[in-house]
Amino acid sequence: MVAESLGKAVNSGVRTLTSHPARHMLDGMIRVFLAEVLFPLTALITAGFLTRRLGTEGYGLLTVAATLVVGIELAITSFFSRTTIKLVSEAHDWQPVGATVLRLQLLVSSAVALLLCFLATPIAALFNEPLVGQYLRLFAFDIPLFSLASAHRDILVGIGGFRQRALIGAGRWITRLLLIVLLVELGLSVTGAILGSIGASLVELMIGRFYVRPSLFVRSLFPARRLCDHAGLLFLSALSLNAFNRLDLLALKMLNGTAAEAGIYGAAQNLATLPGLVAISFSPLLLSTLSHVLRAADVVLAKQMARNAMRIVVGLAPFAAMVAGAAPEIVSIVFGPAFRPAAPLLSVLIFGALAQVMISISMTILIAADKPGWTLVLTAPLVPLAVAGHLLMIPWLGAKGASLVTVFLASLVALAAIVAVYRVWRVLPSLGTLLKSIVVCGLAYTLAVVWPAPGALLFSKLPVIAVFIGLSYLLLGEFSHSEIRLLLALLRWRTVPKEAAP
Repeated sequence: MVAESLGKAVNSGVRTLTSHPARHMLDGMIRVFLAEVLFPLTALITAGFLTRRLGTEGYGLLTVAATLVVGIELAITSFFSRTTIKLVSEAHDWQPVGATVLRLQLLVSSAVALLLCFLATPIAALFNEPLVGQYLRLFAFDIPLFSLASAHRDILVGIGGFRQRALIGAGRWITRLLLIVLLVELGLSVTGAILGSIGASLVELMIGRFYVRPSLFVRSLFPARRLCDHAGLLFLSALSLNAFNRLDLLALKMLNGTAAEAGIYGAAQNLATLPGLVAISFSPLLLSTLSHVLRAADVVLAKQMARNAMRIVVGLAPFAAMVAGAAPEIVSIVFGPAFRPAAPLLSVLIFGALAQVMISISMTILIAADKPGWTLVLTAPLVPLAVAGHLLMIPWLGAKGASLVTVFLASLVALAAIVAVYRVWRVLPSLGTLLKSIVVCGLAYTLAVVWPAPGALLFSKLPVIAVFIGLSYLLLGEFSHSEIRLLLALLRWRTVPKEAAP
């Protein structure tokens, strides 16, 4: 009965996606975003806890190990993720695709985990930190668990199970916080933090299996070669982007940076993750919805959705400006006085994170438009340019130089990605939205700087400025009457009424 009920829920989600694609995507985006908002909330609590328990050096070593492992995990899942969503969205029966994806991800992730264990000591020697090798060997157990959980998330998104995807994300972040705090308080220090992350991946996988159960042992009729052929270009582009995202911290440490400096830079990176939640919550849903819409041959609707997706990213700029203006207060209350040097880094990195959201959304549109090769053209130069930039700027400006290189290159590629989308579909973000965003950015930044809010007062200041940003857009006429009606209707709307369920 449970499996039958779950099947009906997922199938009804697919029917609703077909009938109301824009509304279903918006509903799913809000739900996934709210679930993923738990990540920065729990991450800030976790980071504040860990920085005080581990100190700058211990937190720095944990950040270096986590950066390497998360980079590996994202590289593996990036090979499969977007291809899985697209192929599942286009398939009449997702089970063969899901089974093939699951087995391949288990095989690849297990092999990579073993390789990391073997290379842990040489990698630690590169950083002149022997403990990093020990942490990497333990962290390697997270790689196959994370990969399998990711496969279930992607399948759910592909079949329109956006609500279930949101619940998986919420389960992960809450579990991660609770386990890390518990294990570190038990005296396990950095090891406890790593074990907490591994436990969170296991819980996420269990929740995913509750909703969808692609077979791991029954032979699939879907050819693995077709999946790999489709994923190759996407993997290379995602690998380049993921390597670029972590190169600044690793370059800073390798170019004679101390563990404490790495910890401060890692703290600023963690605080700059909020814009990335839009990409996490929106890009997979956008790809799934566009694939369904294009399968129905509604190109006009697909282009409209693409334009609005880029418009959303432009509209987020004032929130980045708010964070930049309040960076000293944010850093102080989250990490404590020892991490105050992270504030100017956060003020820069937050805009680079927003640029990377635009890159992610634009690449999603190109993939839906069957232009995967264009994503590689956009991202291939990132790593060599970043290496050259870091070699030049870090010895000169230190951590500030690393952040400037990251933001400059991310902004450059974001602009190129917008041009690529225009060449394919002749759509651009609204010029009016851009101009209004610039005006509201200035107001939000100024208000964040001139309004002192020490300590807990910050938790009142930021929501007030966020509401101010929304009201400013409303007064400037950014939202049409139909968009306002849609948002109001969405508050009352349910994806599938009970009486409609079979």
